[in-house]
Amino acid sequence: MLADVILVTHALIVGFIALGFVVIPLGNLCHWRFVRHRSLRLLHLGGILFVAAEALLGITCPLTVWEDALRGATDGDGGFIVRWLSWLLYYNVPLWIFSLIYVVAALLALSLWRWVPVERKRD
Repeated sequence: MLADVILVTHALIVGFIALGFVVIPLGNLCHWRFVRHRSLRLLHLGGILFVAAEALLGITCPLTVWEDALRGATDGDGGFIVRWLSWLLYYNVPLWIFSLIYVVAALLALSLWRWVPVERKRD
């Protein structure tokens, strides 16, 4: 069951990072103030920078390692949620493709700091 919790947590983190690339520019166009909050933006940028660094260094995500260890590194049927979340998170493509995507996404997240500036601290 802990492996399932890790998988769901992993999916939520992936969703947060991916949706940030849509919500931040959309929020700018719609004048949503929350997309300019420093803490939200730092979490988003930090998340994608962490993923890009892992990919460039050839490091497997700690959540994946932990989940695999708890499952005994098998691809057994884990039930409906496990099957679908695994299908959404894990693909069988060359690793360099993921590295390229993550680096481009990290550069995009850095660019969003300029395109959609973070609110300045108020005195």
